[in-house]
Amino acid sequence: MRRVNRLGPRQKRWAIIIGLAAVSILILGIGAWWAKAQMQPSEIAGNTSQEYLPPTTTQAATTATAKTSMSWPTYGYDAARSHGNPALTHRPPFAERWIFRSGNLLEFPPVVAEGRMFVGQLKGRFYAVDTETGKTIWDHQTDHCSAASPAYSEGVVYAAFLAPVPCPKGEQGTQGFVAAWDAASGKELWRRQLAPVESSPLVMNGIVYVGTWDHFVYALDAKTGKVRWQVETDGQIVSSAAWVDAEQAGGAPAIVIGTNGGSLYALDAASGKIRWQARSTDRLGSGREYFYATPTVAYGRVFIGNTDGWLYAYGAKSGTLLWAKSAGTYVYTAAVAADNVIYVGTYDGYIVAFDAGTGAETWRASVPGAVHGAPTLMAGLLYFSTCARCGQNGIREAKAGPSRTYAIDIATHKIVWSHPDGEYSPVVADENLVYLVGKGVIRGMAPSG
Repeated sequence: MRRVNRLGPRQKRWAIIIGLAAVSILILGIGAWWAKAQMQPSEIAGNTSQEYLPPTTTQAATTATAKTSMSWPTYGYDAARSHGNPALTHRPPFAERWIFRSGNLLEFPPVVAEGRMFVGQLKGRFYAVDTETGKTIWDHQTDHCSAASPAYSEGVVYAAFLAPVPCPKGEQGTQGFVAAWDAASGKELWRRQLAPVESSPLVMNGIVYVGTWDHFVYALDAKTGKVRWQVETDGQIVSSAAWVDAEQAGGAPAIVIGTNGGSLYALDAASGKIRWQARSTDRLGSGREYFYATPTVAYGRVFIGNTDGWLYAYGAKSGTLLWAKSAGTYVYTAAVAADNVIYVGTYDGYIVAFDAGTGAETWRASVPGAVHGAPTLMAGLLYFSTCARCGQNGIREAKAGPSRTYAIDIATHKIVWSHPDGEYSPVVADENLVYLVGKGVIRGMAPSG
């Protein structure tokens, strides 16, 4: 008779446990695959037949705010926030002319105009600095935190401030303000109390545009600070406004600005009327991540990175999503636009270039750390800083690396220069000097080659 092996009670229990574990692992694997598929939606390819203006050598949007081609009067250089001045030809090596010490962290870059550099540090001290010597001309202690670049227009500098020191982390109910000072003397011309303002002001046609933590976009009279209009959005605003000229807007000019609610708004520049509202991708039904980055307007489109790690291109006239591409784990940088190419940096340590028309990735270069601040393009080199701490507590990868400033050649995709200081913003420039932004100092540097 054939002998049959039977399982005892203990063996049966273990068999059941092992079977259940195998089924659980299978279910978890399928669930993880499904979740990843939902969290990584399909990329959207673009084309040049829909809301696309070919690049030209004289785009009005890239010179809208500059009195001369050699100043750097606003965050991103111009009202379209292109982050590059094509008239400047400075290249390394550089010789250090002077060092300006701000006394605290510098998160956003200065602006430069009429022989002066204007910058605010985190704990609220604001400076006007002589660009020839690096010496302070005048300064103000506002006792309010600052995480924005100022703006210069017609002899006046405009600056935005958050809540009082010590700096809160997104708390509601606190108060900030926008101030206007005479650029030469530092005399305060007006001050408008608002909710905390993290936007870098946009100044166009006698109006100052900012967004606030309490979800509003404001248009302030540049001469008096009086509120021209205000519009409520769907979330806290830490992004800054960019200008859409009449040609790209398909009529009267508009401004575009992102929100923490995952929306991009286009507002009529004169009235504040909502032209359109576009959204980022909703991932797994858990909501949208936010637009920390400032939008960039070029070629009839609005380009903006989202903290979900994607770069989006919307039609400037309609708000239609024209293409969407995955860049990395997080995108906090504003985009650089030049010669039909869009550049961003990512937290997982890449500089990525996309075709502005189709959205096709044209090249990708690994860099030594997370990139938080917007790069700057000048004379064929893309300058960026790496941030040692950025994203280290996030749920997705952030590349650990040094706090340092680099320049990558956009033709060879190779790093060709670096400096041992930097963290957030890299450089701005005028006809004489390049101004490198360190953690708490700015260096005036002249080409020495």
